[in-house]
Amino acid sequence: MRLIDLSQPLFDGAPNCPAHPPVKVDIIADHPQVGWRVELLTLASHTGSHVDAPYHKLADGANLDQIPLERFAGPAVIADFRGAIADEALTADKLAAKLTLPLTDRIVLLATGWGKKRAKTDEWLQHPPYLAPDGAEWLVANQIRAVGIDHYSIAGSRDPVNSQTHTILLKAGLWIVEELSFPEEIFDVPQPFEFMSLPINFRGFTGAFCRPVAVIR
Repeated sequence: MRLIDLSQPLFDGAPNCPAHPPVKVDIIADHPQVGWRVELLTLASHTGSHVDAPYHKLADGANLDQIPLERFAGPAVIADFRGAIADEALTADKLAAKLTLPLTDRIVLLATGWGKKRAKTDEWLQHPPYLAPDGAEWLVANQIRAVGIDHYSIAGSRDPVNSQTHTILLKAGLWIVEELSFPEEIFDVPQPFEFMSLPINFRGFTGAFCRPVAVIR
């Protein structure tokens, strides 16, 4: 068995959604004075590679611990949108052209190439490619289990599109994984492949950090 890491690292000052607190790491105990090293993290639960539960957008939606752990693992397919440009809408027609395998109960991962652009720039923070509302509706109609993207927000940073896309996906009971990273080797793996993105066990939370991986057997 081999694991391919699809996560983005967390570190002091890491790029994140500008509406959230900056990522801060403080060392609260260290060698040699204390004999241990311990870090204190200040960051939102939707930082770095993370899962969104329906409760993130819907007041009556399921929170993380109301979703069976098994739902966060399953067969995944990649929609290869590498080369997507700033502010490009990933529409239903574009998804249909890329995703030709059966999608029922599968996890769809949108690879835009913007995981490699991750930085505190206006381009990355404010102008990523995004899943359009009609693209979200198309995925729901195809009865997928979940969807992911290589940016901090699957729907970009601007309303009303951001709100509409999240509402469509989460109202359908899907979960979302954001801030993925796609190493080149993943594009050589036969699809579908086994994927898991297990969130930290935060009780009642709307989202949590996770370690998304492709499992190659």
